[in-house]
Amino acid sequence: GVELAGLYGLEPEYIKQVLDEVGLIPISAHVPLVEMMEDAQKVADTYKKIGVKYIAIPYLPEEYRPNTPGYAGALKEFARIGQVMKENGIKLEYHNHDFEFMRSNNGKLYLERLAEDFTPEELGFTLDTYWVQYSGGNPAEWIQKFSGRVPCIHLKDLAIVNREQRMAVVGEGNINFDAVLNAAESAGTEYALVEQDSCYDENPFDCLKRSYQNLVSMGLK
Repeated sequence: GVELAGLYGLEPEYIKQVLDEVGLIPISAHVPLVEMMEDAQKVADTYKKIGVKYIAIPYLPEEYRPNTPGYAGALKEFARIGQVMKENGIKLEYHNHDFEFMRSNNGKLYLERLAEDFTPEELGFTLDTYWVQYSGGNPAEWIQKFSGRVPCIHLKDLAIVNREQRMAVVGEGNINFDAVLNAAESAGTEYALVEQDSCYDENPFDCLKRSYQNLVSMGLK
């Protein structure tokens, strides 16, 4: 399967055709919050043509984060967008980076605030293993913590290269993916999506191939 991050000017019907030709299932898509705020129904109509099951908010702009006046408005927009997606057979998700592990003014982490402000039916999470680890968290523990509301997770490894934290091929960094996969299975996760934002001058498809091979060697089919 595959997760989409923009259509780059291509028609959704064409995207669906190509995915069918190569045998890839359209699992999910990342769509900017502002785009969905402007016309959630248009977004739903577009991605229904492709057949995705999930749409994730990929990033929360600073003006909408906890501890800002815009947070209350963001919650209303999340609820409205989520309802539109539900009516169109799509589930709304939220994808984390590192800032969600900052403390809000009530002492809770931003990520905890988001989880408390919505029910599992209203909002799911696409937890990113790299960003959880980068922020000092344990990816497997967070997957368990959000059990039942993490249908998708991002598998991205974290390596230390010359004392610098880098994104890495899955299985070639320091994240305990045996624990992650066990947690995902018990938490009801449907899809483990390999993602690597930067390949540091390596061929991205070579990195993807090695991630796949390493996951197969871990027992993932």
